[in-house]
Amino acid sequence: MKIIMLGAPGAGKGTQAEMISEKYNLPHISTGDIFRANIKNGTELGKEAKGYMDKGLLVPDELTVRILLDRVAKEDCKNGYILDGFPRNIPQAEVLDAELNKLGDKIDAAIDIEVPDESIIKRMIGRRACVSCGATYHLENVPPKKEGICDKCGDKLILRDDDREETVKNRLNVYHEQTQPLIDFYQRKGVLKSLDGTKDMMDVFQEITEILA
Repeated sequence: MKIIMLGAPGAGKGTQAEMISEKYNLPHISTGDIFRANIKNGTELGKEAKGYMDKGLLVPDELTVRILLDRVAKEDCKNGYILDGFPRNIPQAEVLDAELNKLGDKIDAAIDIEVPDESIIKRMIGRRACVSCGATYHLENVPPKKEGICDKCGDKLILRDDDREETVKNRLNVYHEQTQPLIDFYQRKGVLKSLDGTKDMMDVFQEITEILA
């Protein structure tokens, strides 16, 4: 079972991917994680990617796909995997499709978690993170016991730059321009499944398990 998670930043796709991973014993693969792992381990692919990143350049789609294919060729992916944050655009999706096709393989499901922009903005600007242990909270949904203080280690909570309203709006604009066309791409392939991400997290997960059954 090879699954792609789609949805805007803050839509909850990472959380759902983790839950799918646990239930079906499939690796949850994010491009950020595999980039960091390759760079840390000093692999040839990692060195190539680092060369671009050190210059402030985006890693080319072709190299990103090569790093991804190297990861999914590992033994733990033999029964499938969940891709989170990849592909980000149509060129990446086309290269991925072509490479999987060569292996006689394909994506089984592209799960799109739909949440309106205004709900995402509200969700993300309400987030707070601990400067020491990294624990996360939400002012409305999961507030700390004491305002501005981490329950776990007692250090202060901050609003991360990524969660500031202006940053969130910019990220959503990029998503709509680059990533949203993937929804049409996977719809044409007949593998797209769209879900209402404003529902309770467990209700969304229940719908996903029904789709994957």
